[in-house]
Amino acid sequence: MAREIGSTLLAIRPLKVYIRSYLIAGGTPLRYSSQVKPISYLKANAAEVLTNLAERREPLVITQNGEAKAVLQDVASFEETQETLALLKILALGNQDVAAGKTKPAAEIVARLRAKRARA
Repeated sequence: MAREIGSTLLAIRPLKVYIRSYLIAGGTPLRYSSQVKPISYLKANAAEVLTNLAERREPLVITQNGEAKAVLQDVASFEETQETLALLKILALGNQDVAAGKTKPAAEIVARLRAKRARA
């Protein structure tokens, strides 16, 4: 799917395609198999686990009775994840607006802003 905005032709691809392209192009793949520990390990080594989380910045999967039950991550990584999710949501909303035709030419917006500034 493509849309012309001004004199620029933009290809609009689903967000999943961008994420897949990112991972193929060298982004960090989601592999947690080396970071799996039982809950008993967490109970016995909580301070060490927290230190490792902060140093490695890799999530830790906690299991209970052999099943994954929780994921722990350091605060900085969590905040980055939340910021990334917020940006992805904004992009998805923007893509929905483009698909629905809720766009205006940039020149029109700039002219409107300049006119508003001149009145102020």
